[in-house]
Amino acid sequence: MTEPFLLKAESLSIHRQGRTLVDKASLSLQAGKVVSLIGPNGAGKTTLIRALMKLLKIDEGHLHIKEGLRIGYMPQKLNLDASLPITVLAFLSLNQKRDEHFFESAEKTDVRCIFERPMQSLSGGELQRVLLCRAILKKPQLLILDEPAQGLDVNGQAELYRLIAQLRDELNCGVLMVSHDLHFVMAATDEVICLNQHICCHGHPEKVSLHPEYLKLFGQQQAANVALYTHHHDHQHGVHGELIEPCNHNH
Repeated sequence: MTEPFLLKAESLSIHRQGRTLVDKASLSLQAGKVVSLIGPNGAGKTTLIRALMKLLKIDEGHLHIKEGLRIGYMPQKLNLDASLPITVLAFLSLNQKRDEHFFESAEKTDVRCIFERPMQSLSGGELQRVLLCRAILKKPQLLILDEPAQGLDVNGQAELYRLIAQLRDELNCGVLMVSHDLHFVMAATDEVICLNQHICCHGHPEKVSLHPEYLKLFGQQQAANVALYTHHHDHQHGVHGELIEPCNHNH
């Protein structure tokens, strides 16, 4: 039996100034499932997720969102004025109650120990954990993460993806993750959607890594590197463990 969707997009298109930024993109997000959106720079990934959050006008298609859906969003970057220092605790407390869940979220993301640090002084990994903590403060049913591992080294990326998987399990939330870190994303996700304005291919990571459209975008060597990761993945968080049928152009 198919799980009910949290969010479902049908043939979404977004046009700006005579250009098509997203062309007839379709996807669905479910509780407990990690979907990764990959693609080259300028492929329309951030544009698409902004549209899914109703922050951007959709020109064509339909967007269905579960009534009352709580979304936690982790932005690609955070611009802070260096002349206005703010501590981690003060940043997380903006429009938030410091209740039991607040401190539990801080513990889960390992940021309680840096509460008194100025946000401007944080390392890349510390900042990403703070942003992830803020994203889960409202007990989201859907987490949308835009380039969550941006700027982190290999170990930092692996640690962050493990934390995201752990939070997905504990919150039983759906996750939509945008990333260029294809190696780790392929190993940490249930479904991959490859976007280059339109959806080139989609499905289980191992299937996508062999798809001609994926190979055209990222190259044979990239696919070989990805296979090293996915081969050893136990798929315990996959869609009931089965492989999705080969990709096609109609999602």
